[in-house]
Amino acid sequence: MTIGAGLPSRLDKALAAAVPEAAALSRSRLMRMIADGAVSRDGAPVTDPKTKVAEGEVFTLRLSPARQVETAAEEIPLVVVYEDADLVVIDKPAGMVVHPAPGSPTGTLVNALLAHCGASLSGIGGERRPGIVHRIDKDTTGLLVVAKSDRAHHGLAAQFEAHSVNRRYLAVALGVPDAGDPRLRGLRGISFEPGGVVRIATGLARHKTDRQRQAVVWDQGRHAVTRLRVIEGFAGQAALVECWLETGRTHQIRVHMAYAGHGLIGDQTYGGKRRLSEKLLGATAAVGNGFSRQALHAASLGFAHPVTGAALDFTSPLPADMAALLEALREA
Repeated sequence: MTIGAGLPSRLDKALAAAVPEAAALSRSRLMRMIADGAVSRDGAPVTDPKTKVAEGEVFTLRLSPARQVETAAEEIPLVVVYEDADLVVIDKPAGMVVHPAPGSPTGTLVNALLAHCGASLSGIGGERRPGIVHRIDKDTTGLLVVAKSDRAHHGLAAQFEAHSVNRRYLAVALGVPDAGDPRLRGLRGISFEPGGVVRIATGLARHKTDRQRQAVVWDQGRHAVTRLRVIEGFAGQAALVECWLETGRTHQIRVHMAYAGHGLIGDQTYGGKRRLSEKLLGATAAVGNGFSRQALHAASLGFAHPVTGAALDFTSPLPADMAALLEALREA
């Protein structure tokens, strides 16, 4: 690789600016390559990223074959909505964790993808693994996109960072959010937009006493914006709500809905003590109050293909348990 005119005079910055986009080498990976002696000038490794470079100098980059990750491939059935050489879109079932963690080392989406994709996985960050660019909770169902190549990983990550990915969720909430509700109008961070849209904007951070939970904060945390509108109400007791994300923070919809006083049916973490009334809904109340997970489904996903630029849009029908819950609510 030749250092061209107008490039930065520091090695790591010059390489980051000079490498072809198709090579999909992030600056962090270039830094690792420099540290590992994989970048050389005149046959000699250059290991200091701050090394001064000059126009016309030639550097050689040695790319190592992608390493296999330690996470085991597992033959777990997947619903594949779309797949090509660079990415795969999955319709995730309830109960599946996206990424291995100390409490869930196996049976995850990553384990399943390692088996499903096999040799078609390119190296991501130097490892042969699927690139997770966003997640949905274990007991949330629906769509998510996973990168199979470095170039797709970088392109998708940039879109999520720019908030240009369209993600819409369907949820069944306790109560019916109403723009005319004085309590809702009095909550900090809540505003109203045309078309019956409620906008919730807060900071989110880990709960002070329960590290497994997120909490609304105002003087710290990460900026989070959720919009929602009611699609259908049920006797003032529950509502089918469409939510869409401007940002994508951990548990964002669940926390924001609880903050608004309309936690999701089945949400044991954020749903609170509110319950459906047997007096108003009869036996249907037991169906809702006994729902085994948060009633949340990632129903649509839209983004630009990170390599071709083509617009991609996908939808997922409601899973059977949420469909049955809505049917019961409609019949009450």
